[in-house]
Amino acid sequence: MGDGDRLAISGLSEQEQETFDRPIVERLVARPFREAAFAGAVKSAYADTCAMTGLKIINGGGRAEVQAAHIRPVADRGPDSVRNGLALSGTLHWMFDRGLVSIDDDYSLLIARDRVPDTVGRLLNADRRLLRPRRAEMSPHPLFLRYHRMQVFKG
Repeated sequence: MGDGDRLAISGLSEQEQETFDRPIVERLVARPFREAAFAGAVKSAYADTCAMTGLKIINGGGRAEVQAAHIRPVADRGPDSVRNGLALSGTLHWMFDRGLVSIDDDYSLLIARDRVPDTVGRLLNADRRLLRPRRAEMSPHPLFLRYHRMQVFKG
């Protein structure tokens, strides 16, 4: 396309439609180290399945879309242990990190009252219980679950 063939974008002035060269900024960030093996171990323990929805989504490249979430957050000195991890879909991971959903000691799922739409319940496992790894020794540790309920959950 030549300069005269530019596509006009409705609602933007000619000046706003000009290309913008963004500056390149280099920054150094200090944050707690996260063990790369944590994500793989958690996803494997849960067979690449979201523990709250039961969804197992494999993308076109053959990679599972489930994410490894820390129960006690890394920022709060949570360890990179499978017992401090959950395999969650992106939406549930976001909600869990913000305290909108949590897990009781009996592995029942908790939803923060008056903070999420009622439709969120339709995303969750029908029995409203957490799917756990087949190997019991990889299940979420009660101390981490309690920490999440007391320090993160907004219920």
